[in-house]
Amino acid sequence: MIFTQGKTDSTPTEVGYNADRLDVLNKHLQSGIDAGEIQCATYCLSRRGKIFAHAGIGKKSFREDDLTPVQPDSVRWIASVTKTFTAVAIMQLVEDGKARLDQPVGEILPQFNTPPYNGVNLFQLLTHTSGMHADPGCYDNKYQSSYWDMVEKAYKLYNIEKKGEFDWISAALSTIGTGLRVAPNSEWAYCSFGFVILGAVIEKLTGMRACEYIESKICKPLGLNDTVFWDSITPEMAKRHVVTDEEDEKDFNDVINGTYKPEWIFDILKIPRTGGSMHSTAQDMVRFGNMILGNGTLDGVRVLGRRAVMKMTELAVEKPDYCWSAGGGIRKYAIGFDHRNGTQFTFSDSTVMHEGAGACALYIDPKEEMVAAWIVPLARDDWFPRIQYNTQNIIWSGLL
Repeated sequence: MIFTQGKTDSTPTEVGYNADRLDVLNKHLQSGIDAGEIQCATYCLSRRGKIFAHAGIGKKSFREDDLTPVQPDSVRWIASVTKTFTAVAIMQLVEDGKARLDQPVGEILPQFNTPPYNGVNLFQLLTHTSGMHADPGCYDNKYQSSYWDMVEKAYKLYNIEKKGEFDWISAALSTIGTGLRVAPNSEWAYCSFGFVILGAVIEKLTGMRACEYIESKICKPLGLNDTVFWDSITPEMAKRHVVTDEEDEKDFNDVINGTYKPEWIFDILKIPRTGGSMHSTAQDMVRFGNMILGNGTLDGVRVLGRRAVMKMTELAVEKPDYCWSAGGGIRKYAIGFDHRNGTQFTFSDSTVMHEGAGACALYIDPKEEMVAAWIVPLARDDWFPRIQYNTQNIIWSGLL
C-alpha cells in the first residue's frame, strides 16, 4: 500500500473516534485500487471541528511506470460537489435581498419569461424539481441530447457577424425536446444544467462572473486556497493535480507551461460552469462542510447566516424519482444538498451530502458533528457503490 499521512488537528481518541477503524478504511480503499475500480484515494475526516484523519493512498498518475504517491493535498476535480457551492452563493443573494427562492427565473433571465419555462423558479432549480430535462444517462434513452451538446451545435451554425452576440440560454431552451420533461414540481430529476442556469442568475444579479463570485465570496473567505474553477488553476496546483488520463496530462502540462487554450465551447463562451467544474482537495471540502456545520461561520468568518443554513439543509422536497432506474421511489432532497437516507447508510437522519461523478463525496452529519470527504478518481467508466456507500459506513463505524 502506498500511504501518505496528512496533517491533523487531533488524534482520533480526542474526538471520540476508534482509531482502529482507520486501518479498515485504508484497506477498503486499497481494495478498490487493487480491483482496478479507482486509481487512488484521498480522504479527510473531521469531528467537532477538528481534523483527526487525513491521508492519501495510491498513485497520483494513471501511468503504470509513474509511482509518484498521491498526496493528501493533491487536487482533483470535484464534479457535482460544485453544486453545493452554487447553492450557498444563491442563498447569499437571498440573504442580501437580491432574490427569493420562490422567484420565477423569468423575472431575472428573460429567456425563461415564456411558457413553459415561466413556471420554473429558483427553488426548483436548486432541488432538481424544475421539470427540465435530466442529465444524459439518467434514463435509458440513447437518443437523448444534452443541453451542452445542443448549445454547441447551435453555436456552430450561428453567424455572429450577422446576428450579434450568441444567446446560449435561448439556444439551449429552444433545441431540446418540447421544453420541459414534466411540469415543474412533479418529480425529482437530476439536472446539472439547472445549476448552469443558476450561474447565469448569479451573474445577472451581481454583475460578476459566477466563478469569480463563488471564489471571492465563499472560497477565499474560508481559506479554501485549493478550491477553484478551471480558469483559476495555477501552475502550482496543476503540478499537484491527480492525472487520470492522457487528456488530463496534456491539459495540466499546458497550464504548467502557460500554453493552455480552451477548446470546449462552454469555456470559449465563458458559460457558467456552476453545475460541476470546481477542483479541490479533501481538506478544503471538509472546511466547507465545517462552515455548514457551524451554521454559516468558520474560524470567525461568516459566509451565511444561521437561518439560511437551516433552510438549505432541512428536508426540502420528497418527490418521485425515476433517474438511474429508481422506479418512482420517493427521493428526499435539500437545497443544493442530497438528503437521502435509507437502509444502505449509517449516518444520522439529519445528514446532508453530495457525491461528485462517483469519484468524490462530501458528508455532513450535524448530530455526530462529523464532516467527511473523500476523493476517489475512477480507473474505469463505471460507478461503484462500495467506494461510496461502503466507505461512508466504514467511516461512521468508528464513532464512539
